[in-house]
Amino acid sequence: MTQTRQLFGTDGIRGVAGEFPLTRDSVYWIGRALGHDLVRVNAKARVVIGQDTRISSRWIADRFLQGLASVGVGTRSAGVITTPGVAFLARSEGFDAGVVISASHNPWTDNGIKIFSGDGYKLPDARELAIEKEIFALLQSDAVPAPDSSPDVSSLPGEESLRHAYVHWLTSGVSTDLSGLRVAVDCAHGAATAEAPELFAALKIDTTFLHSAPDGQNINENCGALHPETVAHFVYESLAADQMSGGGQRHFDVGVTFDGDADRALFSDANGRVVNGDAVLLLAAREMQARGVLANATVVATTMSNMGLELALKRSGIRMLRANVGDKYVLEEMQRVGATLGGEQSGHILFRDGEATTGDGLLTALRVLEIMVRTGRSLADLVGDLKVFPQTIRNVRVREKVPFAQIPAVQAAITAVERELDGNGRVVVRYSGTEALARVMIEAESKEQIDRLAESIVGSIQSALGA
Repeated sequence: MTQTRQLFGTDGIRGVAGEFPLTRDSVYWIGRALGHDLVRVNAKARVVIGQDTRISSRWIADRFLQGLASVGVGTRSAGVITTPGVAFLARSEGFDAGVVISASHNPWTDNGIKIFSGDGYKLPDARELAIEKEIFALLQSDAVPAPDSSPDVSSLPGEESLRHAYVHWLTSGVSTDLSGLRVAVDCAHGAATAEAPELFAALKIDTTFLHSAPDGQNINENCGALHPETVAHFVYESLAADQMSGGGQRHFDVGVTFDGDADRALFSDANGRVVNGDAVLLLAAREMQARGVLANATVVATTMSNMGLELALKRSGIRMLRANVGDKYVLEEMQRVGATLGGEQSGHILFRDGEATTGDGLLTALRVLEIMVRTGRSLADLVGDLKVFPQTIRNVRVREKVPFAQIPAVQAAITAVERELDGNGRVVVRYSGTEALARVMIEAESKEQIDRLAESIVGSIQSALGA
């Protein structure tokens, strides 16, 4: 029987800062367990660490560094940096692992620990399970008490040279003059505030930054990739003001919005309409196919991607495969079939025609901007033929994550919905990998139908597992 992980979810360890597994003691032991895992292979192991802007990120990073140092692991801190920035540094600077302290799109009260191997890829499930076993063994042992503090360990401000190296890598990959664009960028008061201004300035892009003043508690608050309508509204208001003034002011060509750790990006076209990850996959797939770098004419999406994307790709002679939700699972499927493009509706896009090893919001933004300039087409035009099936996603807070197949009432509700759709829609019911939530997604041609069907499944889950 396959063992399940208790601490690691689809994107590392995540929880409320200050509560298990993110207490001062448990964070120390998690760092020590990773250190043990590394020194078994390399006695002189080194780790690079980075963090987002949450108020808890500093003490969690510091305690994690103490745990690593306790077993002789050498460490360097990049300070506040995006998650893909740490993945880049891990592989390019010869580190044995990269660690990110972030809870991505979650509220500021949450935090998390993401770990990359020295090759820049997220740890496979089997290795996470092995580390997890050691963490629990350490937590249950009183042999070595966790030290209270260490004044010699500090993660901030981190080394500017490490952050600069990441930005330089991003700029060096751009072969198109982007200086003619005007862009609105929402940094979500998160990690992108540390690198996005330098990046866009280096490429001479006329940029207006929104939500780029983090205070430790405003990350993702009514902004960022969870609220793409915010930057879309800003772009629309700019266009409206331009039209009212008779066209004397130049409006934005595109809006970009990142999540808290900037491993994903969503967009707004020049008219203020949100462009999600499905649309980005479509425009990127076509452009890569035209350049001959879309391996096997295949794109890997997830169970949450809209049927409209699948049909649009098919019209272009491109096959779409679906992986489980989570960019690490998208990547695993990409590697299995040899695909060079994959991603999620939420904005995680993985480009494997270069050196990237994980979803990178800044890289995604640059690729979209380059495609616009090279083709001479607006973002709206590039994705104009994407006909989106009505879709609803309902979240249900649950007490525990019991397999749905083991709950007859829930399974019966799902089966009834599938029978009614009869191949003219999709239903996906799954648990969140990072929160105590069940997610119910339904697609069909009728909005009224999907709302009714979703409610039937949501009701059955609430009755059986509702928190």
